[in-house]
Amino acid sequence: MIELKHISKIFPTADGEFQALTDVDLTIPTGDIFGIVGMSGAGKSTLVRCINLLERPTTGQVLIDGLLDESGKAVDLCTLSPAQLRKARRGISMIFQQFNLLMQRTCLDNICFPMEIAGVNKAKARERARELLDTVGLPDKADAYPSQLSGGQKQRIAIARALASNPKILLCDEATSALDPTTTRSILRLIQDINRRLGITVVVITHEMAVVEEICTHVAILEHGHMVETGSVAEVFSNPKTEAGRRLVYPEGVQIDQLPPAGVVRIAFNGGSSYEPLIASLAIDCGVKVNILGADTRNVNGQAFGTMLLGLPEDQNEAAKAMNYLKAQKDVTVEEVRDYHG
Repeated sequence: MIELKHISKIFPTADGEFQALTDVDLTIPTGDIFGIVGMSGAGKSTLVRCINLLERPTTGQVLIDGLLDESGKAVDLCTLSPAQLRKARRGISMIFQQFNLLMQRTCLDNICFPMEIAGVNKAKARERARELLDTVGLPDKADAYPSQLSGGQKQRIAIARALASNPKILLCDEATSALDPTTTRSILRLIQDINRRLGITVVVITHEMAVVEEICTHVAILEHGHMVETGSVAEVFSNPKTEAGRRLVYPEGVQIDQLPPAGVVRIAFNGGSSYEPLIASLAIDCGVKVNILGADTRNVNGQAFGTMLLGLPEDQNEAAKAMNYLKAQKDVTVEEVRDYHG
């Protein structure tokens, strides 16, 4: 478990102090894939760098499960000596948007590098590095140099290097932002597989909700250095409680140029199966046709989330039949839209 307690971070600037983080509290369960999301400048990267103290918090505590003092209490990383902190960091690895590989070293030697620093025997380090090349699906790239690799391959080597120290925690700072969508999905699948097989806690920093919905189980939303919303991905996607959450989950909103003056309902999908065609079922089961006026829905691991606006038939009996059918559906919330002005 990772616990951040009352984390604040202030940077001095030429124009005075800049408050990057303000009193952030966050708990990340062991073995989770946890997303931290927000717009540019929200403080995401600063927060994740506070977890391994690449940025030292101005105030607050960073507690890591398994790092205990003699009395069995969790140790605050901020109180450790430089030598103690270096030892603790071996259990916290990080991958970055720009890969940060050593260009003059082969892929095998890049993966060996953190083991060299830790004093691992050279033969054992190379053996371990070859195992990690297999883990990330690049066993044939041991003697290649980073300049010979694609962006996705570079990130796979960076992931292998991050795993070389057998970390308990993997921090991913915008790790897929420089990659195309297909490569992004393959890297996210790899991270998810590593989490499942090795039990590593993964913290994903991103500005893309698509990344969160792809692999994360929980998410925290940052805005202007404040933690404004946290919860399971299902909870936040089905019912974002803050304006920042709504902007991220539904960036386009539900845009309707003109709605009929009456007979409009909003349905919210709250995590039911995304493979059940609700509107088609309504037409088949009840013989009632409705108009889809607008929709912003998404599939999250086979679950449907989002909202849809429907125009009901003018016939009151038909409209009532449709409403009764919709209200009887599992994992769907239905409400009438009154005095709606598009």
